[in-house]
Amino acid sequence: MQKRIFISFAVEDSNARDFLVGQARGERSPFEFMDMSVKQPWDNAWKTNCRRKIKGCDGVIALLSKKTWNADGARWEMKCAAEEGIPLIGVHIYKDDKGAIPPELAGHKVIEWTWVGIASFINGL
Repeated sequence: MQKRIFISFAVEDSNARDFLVGQARGERSPFEFMDMSVKQPWDNAWKTNCRRKIKGCDGVIALLSKKTWNADGARWEMKCAAEEGIPLIGVHIYKDDKGAIPPELAGHKVIEWTWVGIASFINGL
């Protein structure tokens, strides 16, 4: 059965999300990605819909950069995944330019971006 993976990211890092989705297609991955990107400020309806999507996923990948700390939506998504008991992993977008790891990832694995590491998380779900 195909696994559903939610991608959490700062809106400024949407290019990294696009790259991850493209990389997965190139690997003919047995999973699908989704996110709840918004262009305007998010509200309670967004939170309700986002929580429903996260609960319907097998895992959450949080893409991390220096922008993540100030990304309220991404941090809320990580908190929501933890509250719902959905497996969560942090993935540094940049090997040599890492941002601070948000407290919402406390107790969760954080890795550098490698396809092997990402696939290992997904295959373990």
